[in-house]
Amino acid sequence: MSFSAPGLLLASLLYLSLLFGIAWATERGTLLRRWVRHPLTYTLSLGVYAGIWAVYGAIGFAAKSGFGYLAYYVGISGAFLLAPVLLNPILRISRAYQLTSLADLFAYRYRSQWAGTLVTLCSAAAIMALLSMQIQAVSASASILAPDTSPTFISTLFCLIVVLFAVLFGARRHQASGHHQGLVLAIAFDSLVKLAALLVLGGVILFGVFKGNAGLENWLADTSRPESPMAMNVNDGTWRALLLMSFAAALVLPHMYHMTFSENPSPRALGKASWGLPLYLFLLGLPVPLIVWGGQALEVAAPPAFFSIGIAQALDSPMLTLMMYIAGLSAASGLMIVSTLALAGMVLNHVVLPLKTPKDQGDIYHWLQWVKRLLIAAILITALLFHEIVGQRLDLSILGAISLTGTLQLLPGVLGVIYWPEGNRRGLIAGLVTGLSIWAFTLVLPFSYTFDLLSLIGMPVTAGYDNWHVVTFTSLAANVAMFSVVSILSPATPEEASAAQACSMGALSRPQRRELFASSSADFIHHLAEPLGINVARREVQQALAQLNLPPSEFRPYQLRRLRDQIEANLSGLLGPSIARDMVKRHLGFKPMAHGGTGQDIRYVERALGDYQNQLTGLAGELDNLRRHYRQTLQNLPIPACSIGDDGEILMWNHTMEALTGISADEVVGAKLLALPEHWHALLDDFNKGNDPHRYKHRLDLRGKPHWLNLHKAALNGPEHPEGGSIILVEDQTETRLLEDELMHSERLASVGRLAAGVAHEIGNPVTGISSLAQNLKLETDNPEILDTANQIQQQTRRISTILQSLMNFSRTGNHAHATRYEPVDLHRCVEESINLLSLGDNSNGIQYENGCPQDLQILGDEQRLVQVFVNLLANARDASPENGRIQVTGKRDSYSAIIEVIDEGTGIPSDQQDHVFEPFFTTKASNKGTGLGLSLVYSIVEEHYGNIQVESPAHPTSGKGTCMRLRLPAYEPDTDADSRPNERS
Repeated sequence: MSFSAPGLLLASLLYLSLLFGIAWATERGTLLRRWVRHPLTYTLSLGVYAGIWAVYGAIGFAAKSGFGYLAYYVGISGAFLLAPVLLNPILRISRAYQLTSLADLFAYRYRSQWAGTLVTLCSAAAIMALLSMQIQAVSASASILAPDTSPTFISTLFCLIVVLFAVLFGARRHQASGHHQGLVLAIAFDSLVKLAALLVLGGVILFGVFKGNAGLENWLADTSRPESPMAMNVNDGTWRALLLMSFAAALVLPHMYHMTFSENPSPRALGKASWGLPLYLFLLGLPVPLIVWGGQALEVAAPPAFFSIGIAQALDSPMLTLMMYIAGLSAASGLMIVSTLALAGMVLNHVVLPLKTPKDQGDIYHWLQWVKRLLIAAILITALLFHEIVGQRLDLSILGAISLTGTLQLLPGVLGVIYWPEGNRRGLIAGLVTGLSIWAFTLVLPFSYTFDLLSLIGMPVTAGYDNWHVVTFTSLAANVAMFSVVSILSPATPEEASAAQACSMGALSRPQRRELFASSSADFIHHLAEPLGINVARREVQQALAQLNLPPSEFRPYQLRRLRDQIEANLSGLLGPSIARDMVKRHLGFKPMAHGGTGQDIRYVERALGDYQNQLTGLAGELDNLRRHYRQTLQNLPIPACSIGDDGEILMWNHTMEALTGISADEVVGAKLLALPEHWHALLDDFNKGNDPHRYKHRLDLRGKPHWLNLHKAALNGPEHPEGGSIILVEDQTETRLLEDELMHSERLASVGRLAAGVAHEIGNPVTGISSLAQNLKLETDNPEILDTANQIQQQTRRISTILQSLMNFSRTGNHAHATRYEPVDLHRCVEESINLLSLGDNSNGIQYENGCPQDLQILGDEQRLVQVFVNLLANARDASPENGRIQVTGKRDSYSAIIEVIDEGTGIPSDQQDHVFEPFFTTKASNKGTGLGLSLVYSIVEEHYGNIQVESPAHPTSGKGTCMRLRLPAYEPDTDADSRPNERS
């Protein structure tokens, strides 16, 4: 039974179009997208590992070596069962540093572009044989079904179709680190097709050919057919080599690294795949013996590797035949697409970009996209040429052996990433060159029919189909030996040691707390614009800020260090780790270290330990519990506390400090003291730099209310803490101070009250009697002189009564007497009311009052008493002003204070009297014009409101006239108008 070439082509195009549709619909966000992140989809996508081996290779190998074909599945199943100690560490490193390929991993860990390039060339050379294996399987199966069709034509057409699909969906995204969700779902569907086809074929053979289990057992028991059972002579060397190579394949094959780590949706999905993939591979391998026995029972003429198609033809079932062909096409296309995508990314990052960095490109993303598309086409064309020249003459199993032996040389370096921090790039390169040389000269070249070194030098063993495993073990042993010896003899660089520590299992990197030249996220964009261009730089910085949940304008040193690391990780996925590291190091560098070094980045260590919390056991777990206990103790101290590094960076800010300042720890930890609001910055910075370990009763105005603080400082130094720094404790003594003031005021009121009572008793009664006598005198005479005298007596007694009343009013004032009754007061309204009160009098003399206080200027206080202040000040200014003069009242806000000035155009106050104007009973007016208690009362009320008053005369230096009374009061800040967040300061 045969098919026409157009019919096969149409079936192939229809199936690949179906894959295209699945990928396209997924990327468009349809219902299929919900399945992408499901662990089952991820597990099925890992089935790309089986490739053509599942449909053809395993059957051919089983026909020769019996159950030895299982080694190809058992090895990788073991690697996935060891996922917690083998795959999870690689996943952690890959996700943290955006390492999208094995070459990226090597370049990052061994801090060498040469290492990444060598891994890329090794993978490219080895993967050619694997791609040729897929091409040969498709072309051979198509030739069996359409004998008249040229295998070369089929191979070429198949490669062109794969190029088209890979270009459309593999190189579609701008960033290499992006997930290809449509491709993942398409590959998962591929895996289902393979499995379903093999299980259906196995069922047809069991129940259609052998008529059930009984028929199969009878056929196997028939000794007249010695060829019927599968041969059980499993060669130990071949079995062990295949087992080892399949184990390594989980880490070193480009398409497996890409699907396992780059396309991984979550660590949970890898946990599910650790048992899901072995189960899937078990199901794939289950029908293989049945297919072998079925082909032998039906005496299929096709080669053993293609028994699946031969059996379907022998059963004269077009649907089954086409299904098996589609299964092979599906397996081959899936592996080729993913392998080519992964390899194209490696070549781009580690061969093309080191030779030509796209500095002059207007759109680097577009340039990278097209370069990657060209690389995809170039890789598949190269694979096609290799297949036509060499691959088509080799057996499928030997092609697989050549490919897997080449990639096996990468296994020592991968294991060194996780388990051997002492390994370095010199040892890695020496081991790889040694192993690859042996592989090339003793396996690749002999099977390519070009050069057989072993035969040339007369070795008793030459490479062949039965002893290729000798080359596998020899090359790997030489690789490991050179890697170990050279790494031990040559020291690692500090950069390698740092990277090794970051990659090792359970290791915790301890970066230094250094300051960057770039002081803000805007500076990051400016510095990166040189190598990337302004648009790309802005996009990369904004993307990193969004990933870290940081504000668009960031300037905190710790957050800038995090931003730098995130940008390097993102650029690593875009350009490769070596170029990304060099670019970030050159354009986002650190300032030179002062004083011989800096401290560790405590914030980073705290975050990392928090991530490791559930993984720490034993002594490490107990030490972590102790650390968290002491940290919680500091955080919950009832005294505000903060820790500051020698460079002025805030390292700790406890909960009580948050409550006192109204600033959360997330806003300031990792920032400089300069990031704090001005009043806190001035206080803490001055105290931190000063030599005094204590500062008592420092006044600080917060939200319109004064606070008195005691500050204590202790240095953090010594042999166990070489980083230096200090810890500052802040005691809020406001309540204590207010209680002390109230007590003093109570005592003052008591003494003044006694004085006032005595004055009232000793002076008030006689004055009242004098006033009464003067009144009687006025009633008893008509003498003008006596009446005038009586009027003067009454006028003077009224003045005495006024003085007594002022004294009583003064006694009722005092510092902080009314603090508990204070409310927000509009100063503009107070001044306006005072002006209205003065305007009611008959002695205005044409004075003009100008109220220039802003209407939004407020303080906390007693409005009536503040009106009394302005009435006194304006009355004094009126009395001192010339006729038709002008009195100005101005107001403004200065930081956290409200400043009000009352300016007149009078003759001014002599400088020798300015220090006495606020003293009781001191006045510059005539004896019948004032008592000298007005400004004393003003001074007391202003002090009661935690402010101060100053006199400046002359107010107009040019004319030498006028007086300015300047009041400074704490400005009121409503609770809803929170302080500017520290991170938003310009």
